[in-house]
This record gives sequence, structure tokens and C-alpha cells, in this order.
Amino acid sequence: MDKWICEPCGYIYDPDYGDPDNGIEPGTPFEDIPDDWVCPVCGVEKSFFVKEEE
Repeated sequence: MDKWICEPCGYIYDPDYGDPDNGIEPGTPFEDIPDDWVCPVCGVEKSFFVKEEE
């Protein structure tokens, strides 16, 4: 699964780990995260994330 990077702060969403502190279970693809989820570091919405280039 693809990792996604928060452009403002550099946080990397890794689907292998999810974001359990904010209700996102490990194994959850970025596309399946609810639209109201925000970056756990800087608080921006999903639209500020870009797919990590291989």
C-alpha cells in the first residue's frame, strides 16, 4: 500500500501502522480514511497529503 506525506509538516501516513490514536486501524488504505480525518501532527485535512513517490 502507498504511503502519503503531509506537505505542510512532513508527517507520513503509513497504512501498515494506520493512526490508531485517531481511530484509523492498521491496514487502512489512505483512500479509505474518512474525509474528516486530519493530520495528527499539524491538523490539516486530507487534501494536503500527496502520495509518496517510489
